[in-house]
Amino acid sequence: MHRRSLALLTVAVAVAAAALGPQPDVWGGIAGSLGPGIGPATAAAASPTRQIAVVTPYMANATTRDVIRLFERYAAEKGWKVSTTDTAGDFNRLVGAIENAVALKVDAIVLGMGDPAQMSKGLKEAQAAGIPVFGIDAGLGPGVLANVTSDNAALGRMSARDLIQRIGEKGNVVMFTHDPHPGVNARARAAEAEFARYPGIKVVAKRHINVPGPVDNARKVMQDLLAAYPQPGSIAGVWAAWDEPAIGAVQALNAAGRREVAVVGVDGTDFAVAEIKKGGPFKSSVAQDWDAIARRTVELVQAYFDGQRWAPQVYTLPGRLITQETLAR
Repeated sequence: MHRRSLALLTVAVAVAAAALGPQPDVWGGIAGSLGPGIGPATAAAASPTRQIAVVTPYMANATTRDVIRLFERYAAEKGWKVSTTDTAGDFNRLVGAIENAVALKVDAIVLGMGDPAQMSKGLKEAQAAGIPVFGIDAGLGPGVLANVTSDNAALGRMSARDLIQRIGEKGNVVMFTHDPHPGVNARARAAEAEFARYPGIKVVAKRHINVPGPVDNARKVMQDLLAAYPQPGSIAGVWAAWDEPAIGAVQALNAAGRREVAVVGVDGTDFAVAEIKKGGPFKSSVAQDWDAIARRTVELVQAYFDGQRWAPQVYTLPGRLITQETLAR
């Protein structure tokens, strides 16, 4: 009698289990659904969350901030975890941030602008640890597999040519640059070479602009230059390697009533576009495709994770001239 009851109970349990189907286990998954021999811990190891460290010295710069936020968004869509460290222009701290990422054994490091030559110690440690490094508008260096950026020489030439035409191919020109940034340096060299092609144009000053604080610094530098060249027309144009120094120059020119001076920038930021629309000294900017740069960087990181390998190289995207005329179209 006891045996018959036990058998009936066993059959009833089996029928109930079949009716209910597979049940959630304590890990929130479906028990037995991960395949033979694969428990929750093994399944997690099979598809780990990728850890990406972004390091930058330039988060105070609007475009740096924008492109890193775009990278973070597209990386999150991949399910990656991104940590971003800003060193506010301090390259010694930047090396430390890279070394910290190496110690944490991240899956990849992304340089948010900055010159790899100033981070060589940290980059060599990443290379020794087998951690791939990718640049966003940075450069190539030890262990840096790819740098995704605009064609900075083309940006420099495009903005210089626009300024040259606006000042009638003659007059004194001031240049605002920031040589530690490889992209900015490339723009400035290309722009300077373009100015040199016109005998009527003279570059009377080439000034380094500090980061952080480029708007304030450029405004003060421009005020000093206006004091040195007080006569209307003594400065025909200002070439700025990116939009924030251009804004600082425009502020100084407006305050001094020197609206005859033409100013051009690079980046195509919202605040530059707003200023160009006013029809004042700020005449043009060259927009960079930051969304495409961020997406391409994510694609390259994913390709590395998928097992692809390649020789270090630079990937460039074109820029687009923005003027009052193009904005009206």
